[in-house]
Amino acid sequence: MAATAAAFEARCLVRAAASATLATSHAGQPFASLVTPATTGDLSVLLWLSSLAEHTRHLLVEPRCALLFTGTATGPNPQTTPRVTLTGLAEQVADPALKARWLARHPYAALYADFADFALWRLVPAGALLVGGFARAQRLRAESLLPSPDRAALVAAAESEVLAHMNQDHAAAVARMAAKLGGAAGDWRLVAVDPDGCDLVSGDSCLRLAFTAPVSSIAALRQELVTASTV
Repeated sequence: MAATAAAFEARCLVRAAASATLATSHAGQPFASLVTPATTGDLSVLLWLSSLAEHTRHLLVEPRCALLFTGTATGPNPQTTPRVTLTGLAEQVADPALKARWLARHPYAALYADFADFALWRLVPAGALLVGGFARAQRLRAESLLPSPDRAALVAAAESEVLAHMNQDHAAAVARMAAKLGGAAGDWRLVAVDPDGCDLVSGDSCLRLAFTAPVSSIAALRQELVTASTV
C-alpha cells in the first residue's frame, strides 16, 4: 500500500476510536490501561487523565509511551482487526481550547471534567505501525503519517465558521449525515472538523464521519459535507 493511502487509513482509525490502550512503563515494567482519546487537526492525541491513575504517575516519570487504536474485525479471526500503534512523548498541557475539544468528543465526561485531580495530556505521534488486517503491516514515520501542516491549518482556521454554519443553517443536513452513519434520531451537531473527517454529537453519543480523502481546500471540505448529508 502506498504511504499516502496507509497514512490516511491510519489517521481515520485513530480519529474514530472512542477508546484506546495506553502503554506506559515503570522501572522497566510495562503497563497497559484503557484511555479515551480525542485528536486535534494535526493528529495530536488528547487524553484527560487523573493524577490518581497509575498510568499518569508513570508518564510523569517516563513520558515515552504508546497508544493502540483498534477498528472492527472483518471476520471471526481477531487478527483481521485493523489497528494502529502510535509512539511518542506525552506531555501535560493547560489549554482550555484543547480541553473543550476533548470534551466535545466525550460529552459524558462533563460529569468529572472539572475534578481537581484531572488534567489534559497531549501526545504528538513520532511514528506508527498500521496493521490493516491479517498479515498486512506498514510502518509510518511521522512525516508520512501526519496530515499536511498547511491542510491542518486551513481547516483549523475555518472550523468555527463551518461548525456554526452547519449547525445553525443546515441542521437537517447534519441529521441526515448522522442517520447515514447509523445514529438514532436526536439533536445532532457537528462539534469538530479536521482534514480527515468530522465528529457529530447528540447527547452523550458521538459519531465519526471519515471523508473519502483528506481535504485540501474549503471547497473540498464543503463537498464532503454535502455528499455525506445527501440521501
